[in-house]
Amino acid sequence: MTDARPSRPQLGIAFLIATSVGWGINFPIMKHLLREWPPLSARGLSGAVGALALAAFVAWRGQRLSVPRHLWLRLLLVSVLTITSWVACMGLALLWLTASEAAILSMSLPLWAALLAWPILGERFSVLRGLSLLIAMSGIGLLIGGNGIDASLEKWPGIAFVLFGAMAVALGTVLTKHFPLAMPPMALAAWQLWLGCVPVAIAGLLLEHPDIAALSGIGWASMAYMTMIQFCLSYVCWFAALERLPASTASIGTLLVPVVGVLASAVMLHEPLGWRELGALTITLGGVAVALRS
Repeated sequence: MTDARPSRPQLGIAFLIATSVGWGINFPIMKHLLREWPPLSARGLSGAVGALALAAFVAWRGQRLSVPRHLWLRLLLVSVLTITSWVACMGLALLWLTASEAAILSMSLPLWAALLAWPILGERFSVLRGLSLLIAMSGIGLLIGGNGIDASLEKWPGIAFVLFGAMAVALGTVLTKHFPLAMPPMALAAWQLWLGCVPVAIAGLLLEHPDIAALSGIGWASMAYMTMIQFCLSYVCWFAALERLPASTASIGTLLVPVVGVLASAVMLHEPLGWRELGALTITLGGVAVALRS
């Protein structure tokens, strides 16, 4: 498959960086919000409201929101893989893991995407791309050691949720490239968020029974960030980046997300950040830089 807009990779990289910053900052915000609200309700409801806000903005700009009939099945499949799985799994994972730990483990996403893009898309697994992945994964190993992730029975549920979510998103990313959804990025983001987040929100309302009165001022601000930035703006940028970059390159580029997540968690939640973490972040950034040149 060829890229929809191969002549504008620089714009794709800019969208990718914007996505990574928005998603990365959300790790400590979501971890803090879990002190006040349960994960499925917080993630599902903010995503569903974000989808409606984004749809209203698209309509206000006079853009088309309708979905061609032949795209519905594809749209539903990739929405479940990339949105439902990730929204639910990452919210649940933070019940067992720190924000930094969840961010670090999410770095496995490009590994699954690179492996799946080879047989599904026929994307050549070049030496340069393999080197970038190796460099980035070396950063993961060092960062895990620095943060002292304890793979004990207490943390295994959280680890399993992150890895499952990463594999699902990787598959959805590759399938999005294999079966292109020929829709404007903002309309596509609105539909995917709606189809992906509504099931999570319904599950949260049925299983968790969230209490609106339990939200503090910071809790409401966190919900606002998740709704307008993490879901609306960042997902629009992600789909726009995916239009312009190879699937494996875009996925490796998202390694910036945990870099931002670890730094933001250190500042906002006072989670550990020492020489080992800084060294690992430098290595990871090097891997991303190599990936974006491949």
